[in-house]
Amino acid sequence: MKTISFIVWKENAEFVAQCLNVDVASHGDTLDDAIKNLKEAVELYFQGEIDYVIPEVESIFLGKETINV
Repeated sequence: MKTISFIVWKENAEFVAQCLNVDVASHGDTLDDAIKNLKEAVELYFQGEIDYVIPEVESIFLGKETINV
């Protein structure tokens, strides 16, 4: 078993889940669905790999900034 780090946000009517260890994302109608779908997507990403390493995420910082657009 391996551990992944992820972030989830609501985008319109769906929840989007983004893995922070590898570039994989998924979505779902509920928070639980989005997380379940992300786990499945990451497992599929590594399917067939024998000695894969999931990069560890040591710290997570979440921010919000205003930009001039």
